[in-house]
Amino acid sequence: MKTNKILAAIFTSTLLLWGVSPAFAGDVTGSVSFTGTAPAQETLNMGADPTCASAHSGPVYSESVVVNDNGTLKNVFVYVKQGLEGQNFPAPKEAVAFDQSGCHYTPHVLGVQVGQPVEIRNSDATLHNVHSLAKNSKEFNLGMPIKGMKLKKTFDKEEVMVKVKCDVHPWMNAYIGVLTHPFYGISGDDGSFMIKGLPAGTYTLEAWHETYGTQTQEVTVGADGSAEVSFSFAG
Repeated sequence: MKTNKILAAIFTSTLLLWGVSPAFAGDVTGSVSFTGTAPAQETLNMGADPTCASAHSGPVYSESVVVNDNGTLKNVFVYVKQGLEGQNFPAPKEAVAFDQSGCHYTPHVLGVQVGQPVEIRNSDATLHNVHSLAKNSKEFNLGMPIKGMKLKKTFDKEEVMVKVKCDVHPWMNAYIGVLTHPFYGISGDDGSFMIKGLPAGTYTLEAWHETYGTQTQEVTVGADGSAEVSFSFAG
């Protein structure tokens, strides 16, 4: 109970810092469905690096298209594209974790605010390099040869999406959505997503997927502080 009160107080303070009344901020919940025939997932060949291959007891699959068992689509980045113009949202000081584990990026899709640190970790006993292909921020290419190594980087301009790859292991890639605000969600293992604490108003949401492109949809968050939305991508 005490923990819940503390979290509520922190959330309220954050909203006030943004100039948002807590009574008029709510959550947008939704899901991303998939229609058509799901493509077969590509099996990743990690044989070029014995350390990578030995990290897995079974096959490892590409995450470029992941259709969940309930007919939904994973790894869709949903964010507010329009409707927040002229508002300022300070970047959190807490870093977003981005790991290299089993010669695989985790998570495959993530979001971060402009100026918010991304903590890049190497959990593998092999050489990785993290190559950001950012177009709006300075590109970086970081060698990480030591297990347990950590580095922090930030992006200084909004960009949806920044591709990240490993030049050592060509099957490794991931995507980072860089925003000036914190209002985004990513569809998970059941296709659902949530955008938390969005002020009351009308917005344009964009859903991005690395294979199927983008879709936009308008949503209104009412004074009751909630809204639902759904997207559908076709294979």
